[in-house]
Amino acid sequence: MQLNEIRKEKERQFTFKNIAPLKKMIDNLPKFKVNSVEFNNTIEIDGEFDEELIYQTARNLMPWRKGPFRIGKTFIDSEWQSFIKYNLLEKHINLENKIVADVGCNNGYYMFRMLSQNPQKVVGFDPMVLFKLQFDFINHFVESEKLHYELLGVEHLPLYEHKFDTIFCLGVLYHRSDPVTMLKQLKASLTEGGEAIIDTFIIESDEEIALCPNRYAKMRNVYFIPSIPTLKNWAEIAKFKEFEVLEIKPTDLNEQRKTDWIEGESLNNFLNEDGSKTIEGYPPPIRAYIKLKT
Repeated sequence: MQLNEIRKEKERQFTFKNIAPLKKMIDNLPKFKVNSVEFNNTIEIDGEFDEELIYQTARNLMPWRKGPFRIGKTFIDSEWQSFIKYNLLEKHINLENKIVADVGCNNGYYMFRMLSQNPQKVVGFDPMVLFKLQFDFINHFVESEKLHYELLGVEHLPLYEHKFDTIFCLGVLYHRSDPVTMLKQLKASLTEGGEAIIDTFIIESDEEIALCPNRYAKMRNVYFIPSIPTLKNWAEIAKFKEFEVLEIKPTDLNEQRKTDWIEGESLNNFLNEDGSKTIEGYPPPIRAYIKLKT
């Protein structure tokens, strides 16, 4: 199937009865006067707004997983304090005039933050239509022509119209049943000398092993949690020339927690009482942040 055909098939989701009213709500937002946009830990937008309309629109787009955002008086306190991850990575990247992809971009929080480094273009890839609507809601105020959102997944990267200088792929690898193929897809989509920034769950071991859980932290779609040596082997099989560990960090209850802007459970529900293990008895979430170069 050609890329444009895939796009049309994905966009049909906007006609679904639970999605169509939300899209109409976003499409019918009035043009507001925006006085300032600040890409800080909280993406902050000030202007002359209908505060009740902004609040109700944001509530209708729940759950908000990535953020936070503030539009006027409405503070969207997302489940993830995403600035913790972005600030960790920011010192390791230079996006000046780069063509960038953010694979698994959710609502585009990282994409908005990237604008402060003056990239040439940022393309977000995520097949979830609710996240696309959240992005459209925020970008209604930001109005950045550098940002583009595709309802596509990592498997569509090699079909894309152009390659990328930098690809972010954060929190995706462990959700793929064939992680080596995913790394090959990233490699095939990079320019010569390009780099991929990934983060993934790991297990702490010097051996070339991986955990293959039936369920991990209540997630059934976690297939492989590698050790660092295993992850390095995967990258070498995918023909990356350089492998650099930027940081290894546990996920804690400050970074991921339940708020009034999500539905259901969060990290504290996925761990045992003292947080020493997942409820299934596995080691708690630890993430490695990795830079791969072609």
